[in-house]
Amino acid sequence: MIQMGEFKVHRVRFFDYMPSAIRSMAFNSHTERLAVARADGAVEIFNFADNYFQEKVIAGRDGRSIEALCWVGRRLFSAGLEGEITEYDLENLRPRYSIEAYGGPIWTISSNSQGTLLAAGCEDGTVKMFEVLEDRIQFQTNLSRQKGRIISLSWHPSGAQIAAGMMDMIKIFDSETGQATHRLLVDRGVGTSKSREVVVWSVAFLNDHTIISGDSAGKVQIWDGLTGTLIRTHLVTKWDVLVLAVSQDESSVIAGTSEGTVVQFQFLPSTVGQQDKLWVQTRTFKNHSHDVRALVHTDTAVVSGGMDTQLVVRPLLDKVEKNTQESALHKIAFPHRNLVSCAKKAGLLLFQFPDHLELWRLGESDRNGTPGESLPVKRKPEKLIQLKIKGEDHICCSALSPCGSWLAYATVAAVRLYRLQLSSSNVSIQKVSKLPRELKSVHQLCFSSDSCRLFASSSFSSVVVVALDQTDCKYLHTLKHKSGSKQPIHILSPSEDGQWLATANTDCEIHVFNLRKMKLHCSVPAYSSCPTAVSIHPTSGNLVSVHADQQIFEFSLKQKEYSVWSRQLQRQGLHPLWLQRDTPVTQITFNPNNPAHIMLHDVFMFCIIDQSLPLPEAKSKLYNQRILQSLPEPQRLRESHAFKACKNFQHLLSVNLLEDLSLVVVERPLVDIVCQLPAPVRQKLFAT
Repeated sequence: MIQMGEFKVHRVRFFDYMPSAIRSMAFNSHTERLAVARADGAVEIFNFADNYFQEKVIAGRDGRSIEALCWVGRRLFSAGLEGEITEYDLENLRPRYSIEAYGGPIWTISSNSQGTLLAAGCEDGTVKMFEVLEDRIQFQTNLSRQKGRIISLSWHPSGAQIAAGMMDMIKIFDSETGQATHRLLVDRGVGTSKSREVVVWSVAFLNDHTIISGDSAGKVQIWDGLTGTLIRTHLVTKWDVLVLAVSQDESSVIAGTSEGTVVQFQFLPSTVGQQDKLWVQTRTFKNHSHDVRALVHTDTAVVSGGMDTQLVVRPLLDKVEKNTQESALHKIAFPHRNLVSCAKKAGLLLFQFPDHLELWRLGESDRNGTPGESLPVKRKPEKLIQLKIKGEDHICCSALSPCGSWLAYATVAAVRLYRLQLSSSNVSIQKVSKLPRELKSVHQLCFSSDSCRLFASSSFSSVVVVALDQTDCKYLHTLKHKSGSKQPIHILSPSEDGQWLATANTDCEIHVFNLRKMKLHCSVPAYSSCPTAVSIHPTSGNLVSVHADQQIFEFSLKQKEYSVWSRQLQRQGLHPLWLQRDTPVTQITFNPNNPAHIMLHDVFMFCIIDQSLPLPEAKSKLYNQRILQSLPEPQRLRESHAFKACKNFQHLLSVNLLEDLSLVVVERPLVDIVCQLPAPVRQKLFAT
C-alpha cells in the first residue's frame, strides 16, 4: 500500500493477466473493421474508423484453433485444425454454426471478390469450395486433389483462378473446371538441406496475374501466373516468411517474418522516367519481438500481430499527413474492457481469465502516511478461491456483487451464479442450482449497488433483471429500448441509489432505464463514437460518458439534456494532448466526499477531473501536477486546471474506490507479460 494525496492506494500486481498470441487477421475495408483471432480461439473486432476501439470480443474455447479468418461482406468466417468452418453471430457474440469440411485440418480459407464462394485449403490435399448462401454455406465441389496439404490460398480478382501454396510448390487452379493449370516449383534456397521441404506459407494473386509467394526458406518470390515462370527472388530473412498482405491498389506488398520484422515491397519504375516497373524492397519495420503471424495492409497503414500478443498499427508516412494523430504508431497490448470486478464494501477482487476466476481479499494497513510513502501491510493479500469452469467454452463476462456475497459468470452456453460466505478464517461457495431460463446468451453481467439484483445484457440489445435473495434468484423483467438496434450491450452501469440503469451498445447508443418503473427513462442523444465508459453520479444523478475518440459528455437524467459543464467543455474543446491519447478510458468512478470530482483511467493514466476548476486551455500544460507541487500556493491556485492526471502507475487494468475511500489500483506492467512469453523462435544476432 502507498499514500497518494488524500487516498490510501492498494497497488495490486497479483492479477497475472496473460494475453494470447495473435494467429490470424482479416480486414473489412467497407466497414473498417479488423477481425483478430487469438491462439485461445477468441475473436476480437476492432473499429478502425473509431480510434481502433475493440468493440466486440467472442470468447474462445478449449481445442478451438483458428488458422484463418475471412470476411464475406459483413459476415465473418474462421477455420482451423479441427477441420471445421465457423460463421460468427456478430450481434450475439457467439459462433452461429460450424460445418465439417471432411478434409482434415483446415490451414487456410479465402473468398472470391464477388463474395459467392469460400475456398478452404485442407490437410488431405483438397481445395474445397463452399457456396455462400443467405443464411449458411453449402459444399459445392472439390478442386482436383493434390498429394500434399494446402497451406495457403489466394483468388485472382476475376474469380476465374485460384493459387494454392503447398510444400515445395504453388498450384494454379481453374475454379470452373477444378483442374490445375500450372505448377510453380519453389526451390529450397541456397545452403539449405536438400531433404528439407519448403513450406509456401502465403500467396497473393494480383490483377495482372502476378503471383507473390512467401516461404519457409525466407524468400519472397515474384511469379508470372500466365506462364508459370519465376520473375524475381528476394531473400528477406534466414528464417521463415510467414505471411503476406497486399494493398488494395496492388502497388505495395508486405511480408511478415519469424524474426519479428515486416518487410515492404513496392511496384516502382526500374529507373527514373521508365515505364517498366519492378517489385522493389523498400522498407523494413521492426515492431515485434517474436514471429509476425498475421498482417493486414490498409490504405494508410501496416497492421501486424503475432506471438508477442500485441496488435501494432504502423502508419505509412507517405500515405498520411506527418505529425498528426493519424501518423502516430499504435500498439494495442491490453483489452478495451474490464476483466476485474471489485466488491467495494468487502475489499474483494475478482479476476477473469479465459478458463477460470480468482477471488482475492485485499491486504490491510493500519497506518496513514505522507504522500508517496509505502505503508507497512498488517495483513497480506490472500487468494480465497480459484474457480475452474466446467465445459470447453471460455468465460465471456463475470461480476462480483459490491457486498462480496454473490459471484456470477457467463459463457456462450450458460450463466453460473454462486453464493459466497466469508469469514476471517474461511470461505464457502455454493452454486445456485436453478436460474431463470431468461438468463441465456449473456454478454455482460452486473450487480446493483445493494447486491439485491443481477443485470444481464442479452440478445437484441435487451437487459434481463433478476432478483436475488438468500439462496435463489427469480426473473423480474426484461428491459428493452425502442431504437431497433440489435447490437450487443458492452456496458452496464447501475446508479448508487438503485433507481437507474445505464446501458451502452456498439451502435454508439446509450439508454437509461428507470428500475422502479422497469421502463425506458430516456436515450442520450446519439454521438458518432462508441462509449468506452459510462457512469451515473451518486449525488447529481448526471450520466458521464467517455467515448473512443476521447470526448467526454455529462447528461442530466432529470432535465434530459447535456449539463452546463458539458456544453462548456464542448464549446471550449478538450486539450490536444487529451485527444491524442491512444488507449480508451475504461472506468469512471466518483468520490462521495467530493462531488465535483470525476475519477477515470486508461491504461497509462489515472485522472481526476475537478469540475469546480477551469478547463485547461489548448496552450497550457495538461500534465502539470509535478510542476504545481513546486509552486507557491497563490501561483499554484492561478495555474491549476480541472484535469489532474497521475502517470505514476504502470499499465492500469482497473481503478476502484472502496467504501473506506481507499483506491484499488490493479496494474499489469507490460514487462511482466513479455517476461512470460516463450523465447523467440528466431532471434537475429548482431552483425549476422
